Parts: sequence; C-alpha cells; structure tokens
Amino acid sequence: MNKAEKTKVIDGLVSELNANNKIYLADCSSLTVEKVNNFRRACFAKKISVKVVKNTLLKKAIERASDSRLAELIPALKGETALIFTDVSSAPAKVIKEFRGKAGVKPVLKAAFVEEMIYMGDNQLDALASLKSKNEMIGEIIGLLQSPIQRVIGGLENRKGGEDAAA
Repeated sequence: MNKAEKTKVIDGLVSELNANNKIYLADCSSLTVEKVNNFRRACFAKKISVKVVKNTLLKKAIERASDSRLAELIPALKGETALIFTDVSSAPAKVIKEFRGKAGVKPVLKAAFVEEMIYMGDNQLDALASLKSKNEMIGEIIGLLQSPIQRVIGGLENRKGGEDAAA
C-alpha cells in the first residue's frame, strides 16, 4: 500500500470515527475464515458494521479524530483489530456474547467507546451488553410516568363502578 492509499484509508477512518459515537474494537484472530464470516453475518443482521483494519492506520485516524477521548483506545491497538460501528449501544456486545456461546472464546472485546465513555478490556462485555438503547430508556421513563396516572384512573373507575352497583 503506497502513501496515497494509506492517506485515503486514514481519511475514511477519520470520517467514520467522527460520524459514530458507538465504536467497538475486537480481536477476531485465530478464528477460522468460516467463523469470521459467520460473525460478520451475525453483525450484518443486526445492522452492525465490521471491518478489519491495520492498527497503525487506525491509530493515526484516532489521533486525527475530532473527539480527543478516542485516544484512550490506542493502548488496545495490539494484535489483529476488528473495528465495529453500530447505532445501538449494546448490540455488538450481545452479538459477541451470543457468538461466543456457539464458537468459544473469540472474538474478544479489546475496548469500546459508547455513549461518551471508554470501556477497556473483555471484562466490560457484560456491562456493555446490559446497556439500554435510547428508545428502551424513553419507554421505561414513559412507563414510570404513566404508572401513577393509571392508578388514579383505575381508582376512579372502581369508585364509579361501586356507585353504579349501589344505585
């Protein structure tokens, strides 16, 4: 790869890093081609983008990205790195956990940048998998807000029903 091609790849990575706030880094090394393809298919089905990148190019892209907090991901750039982008915070972690159940110990989570927080190491996989999406959180809040109103309406309906029976 010549310098112009590397620059083009780095510019593309910078654009992707700037456009996403849910970024995962994983290690898929030692997986067979068939297993890697199965992992990619599982990600694709959940609308998760996966690409294997060279660490040196990704490091340069991270250094040029607009969010300086991404620099905290640089220590995780060792070995083979799969760069994963998603719209749903917990989706890649769930796919990794599900895939491991079938295939063993890989892929391994190296690091993640999700909702403006850095998660380092595979031990953070459960925490990431339990994150709720924005829509799930809004649904829970609406449910909590509706609960007292529904109790009042239920109480009024019961009282009205008791008055009809007494009449």
